[in-house]
Amino acid sequence: MDAINSILWGPFTICVILICGIFHTFRSGFIQLRFPRLLGGGKGSRSRAVMSALAASMGTGNITGCAAAISAGGAGAVFWMWISALLGMALAYSENRIGGDYNKRYPEKIKGPMLYIEKGLGSKGLAMLYAAACLCAALIMGCMSQTAAMSEAVCEQGILSPEAVGIIAAAAAGLVIFSSEKAADAAMNTAEKLVPAMGLLYAGGCIFLIILTGCSLKEMFGQIISDAFSFRAAAGGLFGASVSRAVSVGLRRGIFSNEAGMGSSVLVHSDGGFDSPESMGAWAAFEVFLDTIICCTLTALVLLASGKETISAAFVLCFGKSGGVFICLCVSLFAWAAMLGWCCYGEKALDFLFPNKRSSIPYKIIFCFCAAIAGNISTAFLFGLSDIINVFLIFPNLIAVTLISIHEK
Repeated sequence: MDAINSILWGPFTICVILICGIFHTFRSGFIQLRFPRLLGGGKGSRSRAVMSALAASMGTGNITGCAAAISAGGAGAVFWMWISALLGMALAYSENRIGGDYNKRYPEKIKGPMLYIEKGLGSKGLAMLYAAACLCAALIMGCMSQTAAMSEAVCEQGILSPEAVGIIAAAAAGLVIFSSEKAADAAMNTAEKLVPAMGLLYAGGCIFLIILTGCSLKEMFGQIISDAFSFRAAAGGLFGASVSRAVSVGLRRGIFSNEAGMGSSVLVHSDGGFDSPESMGAWAAFEVFLDTIICCTLTALVLLASGKETISAAFVLCFGKSGGVFICLCVSLFAWAAMLGWCCYGEKALDFLFPNKRSSIPYKIIFCFCAAIAGNISTAFLFGLSDIINVFLIFPNLIAVTLISIHEK
């Protein structure tokens, strides 16, 4: 898995993402600085769309994914997660602005990246490739990797067996997605209530731990920046092996966390009732900022302040067993929310691939089955598999968004 990802996420992919991010930063007029002014009003459904997108992105990538990035790429990987987020804000803005514009031009049932890939590039085949990759991502990254991370957190505390966690995760997801004919409707309603509560709970816990340790924020941020450009373990390249790994892992984990450039958030934002395509894009940029710049940074500071490799170990060190239970609860909530958000994405991809299907029940059953069996599967393996699938989401989406932007007046 690592060998495949070292190729797929090698210099070419990294350069493409960086170049596209820089292009869309300029094309959007530095949306990273302007987005607060564009967060206009909209219909009541806007809140449901925003919270559903946050539910999908603020999954365990913010907790275990960030820890995995630091473990694999050092503290410097956090810096490259920030770069991923800043450039990702421009990508998220552009893909959602274009998605909103195409929604107005083609008021069809099928929306999201599949619409602007098919209509904007005139390529039904590439749109189907994107939809197929999105469906796979929903089952693996959005379902199985979340369940595996939940299982890892719960089992670390000795609360339940991996098999039990998988069954409970499947039941919790099924409780929501089978409560309505369309999984997306039920998932969005739940996400609207769940996301603010879980976000405040986790952020509050992290801030309290950082204050309790008394560590210097200046020193921790200095370590992140210095390690991002460290020349130790150089392998003869421009940056050296340690920096190359920090860049690759940081960008991969950043994209895993905030999903910018993948186009996935467009799938729910398209039904959000935003007052303009620009407002839709600005909210997407805000979500990336909140997800990675705020939430992932809090996770990173907790790890650096405690000197531990996992967030659970950090909270246990400071708060004892209750700290481990707290993180176990947070991971479980984040994982559950992400599963619901990605269930929406998968269902919309399925609608594009099979527009005449009468029921999504088989999809819901498969989704819950994937959750049930994932408790015993390694998170590292599933994160690696998710990285591979993400490439097949990123390239069709970035090609479409960039070419459409170039040809816009």
